Amino acid sequence: MSHMAGLKPKHFLWRVEGCVAVIQLDRPERKNPLTFDSYAELRDTFRDLVYADDIDIVVFVPNGGNFCSGGDVHDIIGPLVDMDMKELLAFTRMTGDFVKAMLNCGKPIIAAVDGVAVGAGAIITMAADIRIATPEAKTAFLFTRVGLAGCDMGACAMLPRIIGQGRAAELLYTGRSMSAAEGERWGYYNRLVEADLIETEALKLAQQLAAGPTFAHGITKTQLNQEWSMGLDQAIEAEAQAQAICMQTRDFERAYRAFVAKERPVFEGN
Repeated sequence: MSHMAGLKPKHFLWRVEGCVAVIQLDRPERKNPLTFDSYAELRDTFRDLVYADDIDIVVFVPNGGNFCSGGDVHDIIGPLVDMDMKELLAFTRMTGDFVKAMLNCGKPIIAAVDGVAVGAGAIITMAADIRIATPEAKTAFLFTRVGLAGCDMGACAMLPRIIGQGRAAELLYTGRSMSAAEGERWGYYNRLVEADLIETEALKLAQQLAAGPTFAHGITKTQLNQEWSMGLDQAIEAEAQAQAICMQTRDFERAYRAFVAKERPVFEGN
């Protein structure tokens, strides 16, 4: 196992509160676009989180009133126009690997969204486990607006599972913004929070999860992702095995003993 509380990334902001890691993209004057370097560093960070025993929850928060404006027009889109097919495929695989790393990091991820979350910024929110937003949040999978297909970084697989096939198809074909109210109504956003409270509420939720059985949370995340491709019989068997593993943890015993003693369980993540 490793420790990541002292991580000092070059291309985004990182701080740790207890066992909660907080990530902010750090170009607020341009609504926090992604670059080749920030994509790669985020991918590598989430890959490393699998082995981090001092981080239990990850929270993405906005910066300067916006979440993320997607790939930087000058630093990413411009250079892509001049790349050959081999280079382009290496780039699209790298961005997809970032999403895979988020899904497979073993830690619940909360996205707190304000202002714009578009393109790859929308994808980050989609790949999170729980999403909250301000009433001003605008979320757009705007790939068709730049002449690309809507099937980017797993959007055609994941978005329909969150909001339904028809709604996802509309957003992916048109590239239009989904308002915060639509997002909440459609189940994309768990709830809406005023802008001055969005970070506080996200961290409160993160601390609540961190106080729970964090090893079991990792199992829940794994099952939520893996069961997409399972039949019902396979899923039930996978959950039987997963739950049997959790029944071997000390947290399960702690919960039982606390219940018998009429006390609140104190989980330790093992």
